[in-house]
Amino acid sequence: MKVVDGKGAVLGRLASQVARMLLEGETVHVINAEHVIISGNREDIYERYKQRVDLTDRANPRKAPKYPRTPHGIVKRAIRGMLPRRTRRGKEALKRLRVWIGDPGIEGERITVKTKTPRKYITVGELSKWLGAKW
Repeated sequence: MKVVDGKGAVLGRLASQVARMLLEGETVHVINAEHVIISGNREDIYERYKQRVDLTDRANPRKAPKYPRTPHGIVKRAIRGMLPRRTRRGKEALKRLRVWIGDPGIEGERITVKTKTPRKYITVGELSKWLGAKW
């Protein structure tokens, strides 16, 4: 089992590396999901996510896709997007993934994702608060 610390990691790079580990058959726990960063202008990122969260279907508003607001949900959805989730291999890989807010003290091989911190960014925790998540 591998434990990936998300503190200071860029969301896309973290998601691609975790997806690769999952497809290789590893069980992966991502901790500190609220400290993962999304690079770019804060307001633009917020508008893009707010538009997704508020998306409804004209005929039946309850039928629209559901997008997560919580930090662990946003990170898990990004990782899910990099897996072939409609195949058996992808479904089994997604079952081996756990994403946590904070550090629950899980034992395992600790891994940090090395990336340069961009000049403009927002943390997933801040974005979740702006979207109205209560965690």
